[in-house]
Amino acid sequence: MTKKLKKRLFRILAAAAVFCVAGAVSLLIPDEWNWIPFVIYLAAYLAAGMDVVRKAFQNIFHGQVLDENFLMTIATVGAFLIGEYPEAVAVMLFYQVGEWFQSFALNRSRKSIKDLMDIRPDYANLIRTDADGNEVVEEEVRPETVAVNDLILIKPGEKIPLDGVVTDGFTMVDSMALTGESLPKEIEVNEEVISGCVNLTGAIKVRVTKVFSESTVSKILELVENASSRKAQVENFITRFARFYTPVVVAAAVLLAAVPPLVFREPFSEWLYRALSFLVISCPCALVISVPLSFFGGLGAAGKAGILIKGSTYLENLSRAETVVMDKTGTLTKGVFSVHRVVSKREGITEKELLKVVAMAEKYSNHPISASIVNAYEAMEKESGGYNRPGDSRVVLSEVKEIPGRGVTAVIDGEKIYVGNEKLMHEMQVKMPSVKELGTIVHIAGETGYYGYLVIGDELKEDAALCIARLKKAGIKRIVMLTGDSADVAENISNQLGITEFYGALLPGDKVEHMERILKEKSEKGKLIYVGDGINDAPVLARADIGIAMGGLGQDAAIEAADIVIMTDEPSKIAQAMDISGKTLTIVRQNIILALGVKFAVLVLAAFGIA
Repeated sequence: MTKKLKKRLFRILAAAAVFCVAGAVSLLIPDEWNWIPFVIYLAAYLAAGMDVVRKAFQNIFHGQVLDENFLMTIATVGAFLIGEYPEAVAVMLFYQVGEWFQSFALNRSRKSIKDLMDIRPDYANLIRTDADGNEVVEEEVRPETVAVNDLILIKPGEKIPLDGVVTDGFTMVDSMALTGESLPKEIEVNEEVISGCVNLTGAIKVRVTKVFSESTVSKILELVENASSRKAQVENFITRFARFYTPVVVAAAVLLAAVPPLVFREPFSEWLYRALSFLVISCPCALVISVPLSFFGGLGAAGKAGILIKGSTYLENLSRAETVVMDKTGTLTKGVFSVHRVVSKREGITEKELLKVVAMAEKYSNHPISASIVNAYEAMEKESGGYNRPGDSRVVLSEVKEIPGRGVTAVIDGEKIYVGNEKLMHEMQVKMPSVKELGTIVHIAGETGYYGYLVIGDELKEDAALCIARLKKAGIKRIVMLTGDSADVAENISNQLGITEFYGALLPGDKVEHMERILKEKSEKGKLIYVGDGINDAPVLARADIGIAMGGLGQDAAIEAADIVIMTDEPSKIAQAMDISGKTLTIVRQNIILALGVKFAVLVLAAFGIA
């Protein structure tokens, strides 16, 4: 619990304690000392409702007169005028309790996460030339101080601090957080790199092409800030309700005080008393506590299901969603590589034997694809009842050599084996068939010819198809997939899941442009949900009506920008959150109907002087 929430809770408890003391005193002291309970009730009233009274006057000066703060202020002042001191204090206490529970729910639904600015690189390794013409690395200068055409060194494991072109070295770059591409990209001399990506394998020298303020990371931060400022701020239910309710009851009270004395020559004091009683009764005590508590219950139910919702307005808006836009990598897919298929093209070599050969050749490589192949072989061994790591058997492995951007070569049981991409096969003059499969193709050949190939790709999450089916069943009219992966991969995933609209090869800025277009195309009352998990999703998460982040493996920036966080990384939880929203709003409506029904009946009695 935050210090602010603790302070508010202490004030509510203190006001409640003083309220109880005032009630006890009013029962014990004689009538001629009734000013004492008045003073104690007034102290309780000021402790509980001073900020409401202050806000009512502030809103009047800003032109917002007839809101819930004005209604509660005028009703409670009226209660004091007619001697109903406990009613005045109770109204403020109920309101503060409801507001506190709502703030507590919002605070509890937020995860302790890093600030979006953590995606900024902390430093750049600047390379300078000394008097003798030798290159000297100056460690950890601020990226803002690096100029265009300066040379920087990026070591394995470091973030790329600035956009530039590689002048020396070869490496693999992980750009999944920025572009959504699941496959690390091979980077050679004269190829461009963008800031925010992670250098995986080799040290590279980069000539800077953009200053930090123009770099990709800075542009993403700017997109998030702009998107957040353009996102509409939704009013909570009580504020919207009070906009219509307050003028009606205030007007009714004024008419009740004025019409009978002026038209029927009734005593003014009696009808003024009735009007003040009418105002006190009209104050929506039941609503100001039951509506926030209903949403609190909904937020709690969502939290138990691993869905953290950052406020009641987002829970309310879920029920009005009609468009869902989704990222692919890490949202619908697992964002990790696996062997999808093993195809043997050599008679006498089984798929298991082929996978074993590849795993042996790749076992010393730190490439992500190599790791997925070794893992696939180990999993196959476990399923078959044995467990032999590649190389643990009597097979002789030697002369393993990794060729950057191509693959690996090795000698296995005396035969030279080639494992890699098409470039390696061409260089080794291996004749291979045309392979038209989606994913990364790893070819295998030896001195005696072509052996076969492996298909490596990202895996769909187990409940991805269920998610799409449940969203359609829930009445979502339009489902769109946006991804940084290639258009072919996007089409394949969409076909598997039944998504008819998709766009591939998108950068963060492209996603925002598509989001703006889709927002314009939806209906005015309908809400748009965006679901993502990477840094590249942060701008669109902030721009959407409801941003949902996959929190278990998601990036901190995406979780911070989102309105809802799915902690279990299960996309099917989106539909569950919509179900919880619908049930919560049903309970809210029941409370409203019951509260207003009772209140209307008592208001009629008050108008006739019975209540």
